[in-house]
This record gives sequence, C-alpha cells and structure tokens, in this order.
Amino acid sequence: MPEASTVGTATLLSAVTQLRSALDDATLPLDLPGSGTARQLRTRLLDQLDDYVLPRLSSIDAPLLAVVGGSTGAGKSTLVNSLVGREVSQPGVLRPTTRSPVLIHHPADTRWFTDQRILPGLARVTGGTTGDTSTGSVRLVATEAVGQGLALLDAPDIDSVVAANRELAAQLLAAADLWIFVTTAARYADAVPWDLLHEAGERGTAVAIVLDRVPPEAMEDVHTHLGEMLREQGLDQAPIFAIAESRLEDGLLPDEQASSLRTWLRTLAGDAQARAAVVRQTLQGALESLDQRIATLAIASAEQNSAARALDEAAARAYLDALQEVRAGMQDGTLLRGEVLARWQEFVGTGEFFRQVESTVSRLRDRVTSFFRGEPPPEEVLGDALTSGAAVLISNHAELAAAATGRAWRTRPGGEQLIAISPALARSSPGLDARIERLVRDWQGDILDMVREEGKDRRITARIMAYGVNGLGVTLMLLAFASTAGLALIEVGIAGGTAVVSQKVLEAVFGDQAVRDLAQKARERLIERVEDLYAGELDRFSAAVASAGVSAEQSDALAAAAAAVRAAR
Repeated sequence: MPEASTVGTATLLSAVTQLRSALDDATLPLDLPGSGTARQLRTRLLDQLDDYVLPRLSSIDAPLLAVVGGSTGAGKSTLVNSLVGREVSQPGVLRPTTRSPVLIHHPADTRWFTDQRILPGLARVTGGTTGDTSTGSVRLVATEAVGQGLALLDAPDIDSVVAANRELAAQLLAAADLWIFVTTAARYADAVPWDLLHEAGERGTAVAIVLDRVPPEAMEDVHTHLGEMLREQGLDQAPIFAIAESRLEDGLLPDEQASSLRTWLRTLAGDAQARAAVVRQTLQGALESLDQRIATLAIASAEQNSAARALDEAAARAYLDALQEVRAGMQDGTLLRGEVLARWQEFVGTGEFFRQVESTVSRLRDRVTSFFRGEPPPEEVLGDALTSGAAVLISNHAELAAAATGRAWRTRPGGEQLIAISPALARSSPGLDARIERLVRDWQGDILDMVREEGKDRRITARIMAYGVNGLGVTLMLLAFASTAGLALIEVGIAGGTAVVSQKVLEAVFGDQAVRDLAQKARERLIERVEDLYAGELDRFSAAVASAGVSAEQSDALAAAAAAVRAAR
C-alpha cells in the first residue's frame, strides 16, 4: 500500500476509534418517544463499528467476508453445504434451524478468524460436528473448498421466532463485506427481507442475491421481477443467481445448480482487485451512512437534554411560585387572622385603644408595658401564634410545590419514569415540618438580635428596657406581617389597627425610619431562610434528573466525532 494511503487509513482509523468511544459513552436514559429506536440504532452502530468498520480499517488486506443470510427455510445452510461439497452447517425441518453461525474459510486464512479481530463478542469453536455450536459462539471450519482470500459465514434467520437469533443475524450482516442474500421464488417479495435489502442499498453494501427453489417454468418471470425490485432499491448492480426447484442429492443441491455461484465466488477470491473493489464499496458505504445515523442519535441526545431541562425547569418554577406565595402571605395580612388577632386584641383592645393611640404614645407605652409584665408572659402566647401561622404558611406551600412538580412531571416526557423510581418526590421530604419549626424559631432569634443591635444607643436601651426585648420582638414580627390586602371588612379594621399600633410602639422606641428598615429587614430574613429551605426541597428533584445521567454535551460530542470521520474520509 502506498505511504500516503497508509497514513490516510491510519487517520481514518483514529477518527473512527474516537467516534466509537463517543458512541460507547452515549446514553439515552429517559424513556422519550423514539428513544427505544435510538437506543437500538446506537447498539447497531457499535456492532457495525466493532464487527466491521474498525477490523476492516485495521486489517485492510484481510480476507473478504461474505455472510449468507435470509429468511427462515430459504435454504441458506443447504446452499452453504452445497458450495463446500459437504455438510458443514446443519439444515433441518424444525425452525429455527441455524442457531449459531458457521464460518467457512481457507486453511491459509485461519489466522484472520481465530482471534477477536471480527465478531469480538462471539467465542470461537473449532472442530467437532455441525451440531456442536452453542449460543454466543461461531464455529470455524477450514476447507480448501473455498478460495483463499474469501470466507463464508452462515447466519441465523433474519425473521427467526427467537429474538436473539434475529439480533445476531442483523449483527452478522453488518459485519459483512458482502451479503449473499438467499430467498425463494415464493417469498422473495416478503417485507422482512426487503427491509434489510433497503438498508443495504442505503449503506452501499455489496449484495449478491440467490433466488432459490424457482419453478423452471417461472424462472424468467421471477428473475425479471426481482431485478426490477432490486433496481428500485438502488441494488441494480447486485448479481442474481437463480436455483431451479430440484431434488436434493445426499442433502446437497445438484452440482449444476450451485456451480454458477461457486464459480463466481472462486473468481472473486482469486482476484485481489475485485475483492478490494467489494471491500471499498461496502466500507465506503458504511462510513458514509454514519453521517445520517449519528445525526439521528445526536438529535435523540439533544431531545434527552431538552427533556431533562424541562423537568428541572418545572420543579424550579413550582418552588419559585411557592416562595412568591409565602412572600405574598407575609405581606397581605392573612397571617393576622384567627388566634393571632385574638391575642393581639387581648393586648390592645379594639376601638377605645385606637383612640388612645391617636392622643398619646406615652399612654400606649404604659398599656404595652403593663401587658408585657403580666402573667403568663403574653408575648410568648402572641409569638407562638405568629410563628405557628408562619410555619403553616411555609409548610403548606412546600407541599403544594412538591405536588405541583409531581403533576407537571407526569405530563412531561421522562417525568413519569423518574416519579416511578422515586414516588416520594411528589410529597415534601420527611421531617420538613420539624425543619420549618426550627427555621421560624431561628428567624425569631434574628428578630431579637435585630432589636438588641438597634438598641445599642443608651437612650434607646432605656426605652427597650421599658418595653422588653421579647415584647418589642413580637411587635416587630407583627409589623412585618401586617397589611390589609386579602382580608374581610371586619378583619381589615383590626389588621389595620394592628399595623398602626405596632408601628407606633416601635417608632416610640426606635424612630420612624429605623422601624421601616427593621420591618423590611425582618421580612427579608424570613424570605432568605424560606428560600434556602425550598432550595433543599428542589434539590431532590434536581438530583433525580441528574441521576438519570443525561449529558448536556453528548449531542455535540457525537456530531464532532462524526465530523472528524467525515473529514478523514
């Protein structure tokens, strides 16, 4: 081989090896529409690269491999035995007949087939009888009945009732330099053979057709019709060998029926240029077919990535909505319903107190101070009511977000699969309520720290001592939650009064600007804590998507590897 050709082949081999690695790394874990077909395509691509393209590129001078394939009962094994002149592949009445492949080669070519150069997934069996082959193996038969430079491989039925046989037949055909496709006069128009022949035409695979069991009177018509069908599939260059319906002699075809195919194969074996032309045609077709097939896989990979992103986004949207609802619930006054309002009324009364507020802050201070010095500590009762309400608000929206994400995932590709793996995703995580209670208590601690920090000034410290840190902390919590939006008419009056009273109390201690800052900071601290909590809940969904193993770079990696092969080609 010329030096430039050798370098080019080495470059192409390296590029195909990289493509094979990218294919091996590729996964399509989410059950999307069409993903089953794409996974099968990936498997077949790997098989063809392992069984044909890589071995052929690494050993361009290896013998030509002709795989004899066809439908159940087409007479493949009988044909192979007739070409060799003795039984090397066992035919039979029971179907499926050929369970394991038999590879017949010239003794001088033994070294090409005893190693794992081709069909690396199949063990080698030598010697023995026609019935000694087992599943997962290929039996090697050395005989001078086939010419040096060419080997025949008898494959299982392409339409076998056994799925493993069908898959192996497809794998072997993908490993061939030449298909010798056997069909009968009665079945040559069947759909299954033509699906494979159509695939051969698309890939540019070299094909020869054996038309078996043709009634002599129909020979011309059947031959002509088959030729027209081959032409429609782009296989008009495929030679046709017709075998007339005849009685077998010792299990073999009459010599004159197999002689034309035998002569053609011997001529091919003895002509290095003719063999090279067949290899070049099939190899080039296999390489060119990679573009479309890898593009299909790249699209399937991109769809996997899009589906994974859509699932992540659905979960993120549900928890963002939950956070917004908590924010709204803090600011629309709804937390000041029920027990909180009752406890606040015990503190300040209703209309009479509001009139006092308008007249003097000092009276208010006396009222508040008296309240906070009573037994039991009223700020604890009111604080408990406030924190309990906040905890319920946070917990309810966390549960709603989990349920909303579960519903959204069940309507999106791949989501039902992940929910089935982890059904608990559709609910909040265990122990969430306890974590929420700690969160609210910690936030209450933030409030008290803010009050103490604000009271470092000596004058303010005296005022804080008058009201008490805990009392002012609860009052600040009330102000953070006080608004009138979303409340009934009676509640609006009470909640509005709550806001006025709590604000007046705090302004008497800290001043109006400081109170506004404190209320805003109190809301922000709680939202920050809730945001962290919800982020932890969201992480469960993100982890479920990540565990599927969808790769964002996979589609580009496949396309880049295919482009490298195209450039080297």
